[in-house]
Amino acid sequence: MIDLHAHSNHSDGIDSPSELVQNAKSAGVTVLAITDHDTVSGWEEAIAAAESAGIGLVPGIEISTRAQLDTERGISVHLLAYLPDPSFRPLMDRLEDVRNSRVSRAMQMVERLAEDYPISWEEIMQHVKPGSTIGRPALADALVRAGAVPDRSSAFESILHRRSKYYVSERTLPTEEAIELVRRAGGVPVMAHPLIDFPAGASELDLPSDHFEKFIQAGIMGFEVDHRAVPEVAKPWLRNLALKHNLIITGSSDYHGVGGKDNKLGENQTSEQMLERIIDQAFGSEAFL
Repeated sequence: MIDLHAHSNHSDGIDSPSELVQNAKSAGVTVLAITDHDTVSGWEEAIAAAESAGIGLVPGIEISTRAQLDTERGISVHLLAYLPDPSFRPLMDRLEDVRNSRVSRAMQMVERLAEDYPISWEEIMQHVKPGSTIGRPALADALVRAGAVPDRSSAFESILHRRSKYYVSERTLPTEEAIELVRRAGGVPVMAHPLIDFPAGASELDLPSDHFEKFIQAGIMGFEVDHRAVPEVAKPWLRNLALKHNLIITGSSDYHGVGGKDNKLGENQTSEQMLERIIDQAFGSEAFL
């Protein structure tokens, strides 16, 4: 059972890296990837825990990026970067920029939220692990503690929704730049949960073929097709596109911990063949398998 997308409390997960590994083993996962947002800070603990638990560990990062559809419209694109070199400064420096911008964005959102809800930046920071990547989940947890919503999911569906008056857009890396940096760092960039914002009721004819071809030309190496948020209408299209360009196809849980999201470890999986392709094509970091 190979699950290549999971988060610890070094970004927006609930489990520590050690707890994440132990929970993965208990769920029957034999190879796990830790893919915290824009940081590698959980790698060392996760690697040690995986060695102790006797399961494989693939170090990774989920990178926040933005792609321009045209001169006026852009979309959020998340990249799963597997096995990049954590000492490659051009990538690490840009990720630090993204983390810093997340803090500024979160502070702006808290300022807006505090006008209507009993939350504060100081209270939120008391519940965030030092050095962790701060994002909307930390704000959602604060709203839960304040009694404004019952859980994270409810916060994202209402108060923290992108169309909410409290929402502040994030400043992220351009997608093509992020792909290039991951490749230069020896990593394998795979698009996380593609097309999760694809309109309900749209058909395959509405899928943005030209848009994806640009990602492929930029060096994207695969798609995370088997993910609960990827629309069913898009999955065969993505598989055919990957087959056409000989790209990697993965399946993952996107686990954030019990109480974080409903996603369960191992609910979607990656084949051994695809994992081997990731390892074969990476040259930035050792796979702990």
